[in-house]
Amino acid sequence: MTFAIRHTLLGLALAAVCVAAPAMNLLQVYDAALEQDANVRAGRAALASGQERLPQARAQLLPVINANFGRNRNQLSTTSVNILGNESVSRDDYFSFTKSLLLRQPLFNLPRYYQYKQAEDLVQESVANYEREVQNLVVRVGGAYLEALLASESLKLVQAQKRQYTAMVDAASRALKAGTGTRTDIDDAQSRLDMALANELEARQNEDYTRRQLELMVNQPVTGLSGLDARGVDALGNLIKSLPEWVELASASSPEVKALMARLQAADKEISKAKSGHAPTLDAVAQWSDSGNENVTRINSSFENKAIGFQLTVPLYQGGAVNSQVRQAVAEKTRVEESLESLRRDLSLRVQKEYRGVTEGLLRIKALEQALRSATQLLDSTIKSQMAGVRTVLDVLNVEQQLVTARRDLIQARYVYLMSRLRLSSLAGVDARASVAEVNQVFAP
Repeated sequence: MTFAIRHTLLGLALAAVCVAAPAMNLLQVYDAALEQDANVRAGRAALASGQERLPQARAQLLPVINANFGRNRNQLSTTSVNILGNESVSRDDYFSFTKSLLLRQPLFNLPRYYQYKQAEDLVQESVANYEREVQNLVVRVGGAYLEALLASESLKLVQAQKRQYTAMVDAASRALKAGTGTRTDIDDAQSRLDMALANELEARQNEDYTRRQLELMVNQPVTGLSGLDARGVDALGNLIKSLPEWVELASASSPEVKALMARLQAADKEISKAKSGHAPTLDAVAQWSDSGNENVTRINSSFENKAIGFQLTVPLYQGGAVNSQVRQAVAEKTRVEESLESLRRDLSLRVQKEYRGVTEGLLRIKALEQALRSATQLLDSTIKSQMAGVRTVLDVLNVEQQLVTARRDLIQARYVYLMSRLRLSSLAGVDARASVAEVNQVFAP
C-alpha cells in the first residue's frame, strides 16, 4: 500500500511539473525553430552543397596526376604458307604489361580561371539564399506565434461573451418571472448565447490549429506561450530610420538582392568564360611509362620512357559554338539585370507597406485603446441605466458586443503592428535574431 501511495504521489508530482512547464517566448521559439525547422535545415544543406563549387573549380587549376596499370595474357595464332604451299600454324602464349604515370599542370587556361571566379560568386549566392531562408523563418515564426496568441485571445473573448450572455439569459428569465421583463429580452440573449457557443467551437479549433502549426516548426510540444506584458507595444521604441533610409538599407542588405547581385556577377563571368573559348591553352606535361611485350614482334622486350614538355592547344574553328555561347551568356546577363531591377522596385513597395504598417499601426493602436476605454465606460453607464429602467437588456447586449469588438480589434492591431516590424526588419536584411529579440521585449518574461 505504501509503495502504491508513493507511486501515486510521484505521478501527481510529475503531472504538476508538466502542467507548470514554463511558457516559451518569441525568441525561444525562434531559436528552437532555427535548429528544427525543416525548411531551414534544407537551406543549410543547400548552402553546404553550394559551397563545394569553389573547391571543385579550384581543382581544375591544380595538377592532375593519373596512374595506369595493365597486364594482359596474349594467345597468338599465326598461319603461314611454306614454299610447298602447305599451311603451317604457330602459336605464341605470352604476357604483356604496361605502367604509366602522367602529370598535367594547366599553365594558361582562361575558361577554367573564369570558372573559378564564377564559383566564388555562386558561393556568395548560396550564402545569400540561406540568409533569405533565415529571414523567412523570422516572418514564419513571428506569424505562427502571433496567430497562436490571437487565437488564444479570441477564445478568451468568446468565452467571456458566453458567460456574459448566460448571465443575461438568467437575468432576463428572472425579470420575466418577476413581471418586469419581456420574452423578447430572453430570445435576444439566448440567440446571442447560441452564436457564442458556435463561435467558441470555431475558436477552439483555430487555437489547436495555430498551436500545432507552431509545434511543427520547433518539432516539440508547446505547452504555453508568453503573452504581451503590461506595457504592451510601448516597450518598443519608434523607428529611428526614415522610409528612404529603410528602402536604401533593403536595396543594399536584403538577402534577395544579395542573391541576385551574386548571380549577376556570375553571369558576367560566364560571358568572359564563353569568350575565352577562342583562347589557346597551355599545359605542362610530365610522363613516365614502363611496358613490355607490347606486340608480337617485340616479345621478351621491355621499354621505359620518360618525357617532359609542354602542350599547346589552339582552337581554330568549332562550328560557331563559341559565338553562340557568348550570345547566350549576354542574354542571360540581361535577364538577371532586369530581374534585379524588378526585385528592387517590388522591394521598395513592400518596405513602404510595412513601414506604414508600423507607423500607422501605432496610431491605430492608440485610437483603439481610447475606443476600448470609451466602450468600457459606455457599458458601465448602460448597465446602470438598465437597472434604473431607462435602458433595456437589448441595449446592454449591443454595448457588450461593441466592447468585445473593440477589444478584439485592439488585440489584432497590436499583433499586426508587431508583424509589420518583423517583416520590415526581414526585408531590410537586419540581423534575424536581433530583430526577433527586439520584438520579444513586449512579451512577459
